[in-house]
Amino acid sequence: MTLRSLRLRNMRAHSNSTIDLSSGVNLLYGSNGAGKTNILEAIHYLCLTKSFLTGVERYVIQRGQDYFEVEGQFEGTVRKKVTIRTAVSLREGKRIFLNGVAPERKADIVGIVPIVVFVPGDQSLTYGGPDDRRKFLNGILSQASPNHLRDLIRYRRALKQRNEVLSHRHQVPIDPSLIAPLNAILAQLGSRIIVQRSGFIAEFNDKLKQAWKQLGQAIEEPSIVYQGPIHAEDYSSADDAESVLLSALVESTPRDIDKGRTNTGPHRDELVFKLDDQEVRRFGSTGQHRSFAIALRIAQFNYLDDRLEEKPILLLDDVFDSLDPTRTEVILEWLRGDSTGQSLLTAADSEKLRSRIKNWGHPHQSIHVQSGQVMEHPPEEE
Repeated sequence: MTLRSLRLRNMRAHSNSTIDLSSGVNLLYGSNGAGKTNILEAIHYLCLTKSFLTGVERYVIQRGQDYFEVEGQFEGTVRKKVTIRTAVSLREGKRIFLNGVAPERKADIVGIVPIVVFVPGDQSLTYGGPDDRRKFLNGILSQASPNHLRDLIRYRRALKQRNEVLSHRHQVPIDPSLIAPLNAILAQLGSRIIVQRSGFIAEFNDKLKQAWKQLGQAIEEPSIVYQGPIHAEDYSSADDAESVLLSALVESTPRDIDKGRTNTGPHRDELVFKLDDQEVRRFGSTGQHRSFAIALRIAQFNYLDDRLEEKPILLLDDVFDSLDPTRTEVILEWLRGDSTGQSLLTAADSEKLRSRIKNWGHPHQSIHVQSGQVMEHPPEEE
């Protein structure tokens, strides 16, 4: 999928910006705070219905305004022309339109225009807690499978209801039988999520190994170990997994009542990243952490590229500032190659990057962003 034009209105630094984009590499450069990352954030809103910077949408609205709006014109292989518009108002909330029509559910937008985002904070995937890794996992599967996303939304809703019941344990005694219907719902949805995650990890590990070699890190072998509430050997089908998870929820109910929260289910999953038999989070060097995070994103791109009918758009936010020349060269050559499609890069110190891509025999352009304004540069479609 290719983003041909983008419009931002009242979004952070941008009062009213319109950008025409190259089908290849687009380098957004300018000083810190100029509004480069806001452009990537706007694309993230269009494709995934939310920001990758904050969960509080009023912070995205420009100061002094009561709404923001972004609109993108896309071209694809299956869907020849796609227009997505997102408007967030302090009074009316969020509204999303696909080709001028509001979808039945906002989540129906996810996966139409697949994207992969590289950010400096990606190292939290290897350094941070399990929540960061679950978000990474959910982000890939939600784009690849609408059914998985629907199950995940319904699971979270049922989990919230169960936790609300448990949270009143100090006010009224909780009869475990009141929890039973929610246990059944969580077991049904949770088992499907677990089975899909387990199958995904088996396939994704091959993509990760390929990405690791691409980065020139062939000494060790990377892998991801999925640790869920039930083990793969405990089931051979979704029905078996549902039965096992239901038993685990029933067994955990007294402890859940005591703790006031649900302690069993896919919301407690962990992904363990390894190099050979060593856990990266505990034993990896700084360079290994950085390389593993990059390899995860490259593998994510390749997985979505194989699974979906549209090639993902790549968004890279100030990632080159923290990379050594070797890794920078590997990524730039990857972006230049035929395997990738459109990409948008941001950089404050852009001189080296601009000179590096200037003579590419590949579509590209450099866009100067200054104080929330986009300076005109025609695409260099060589």
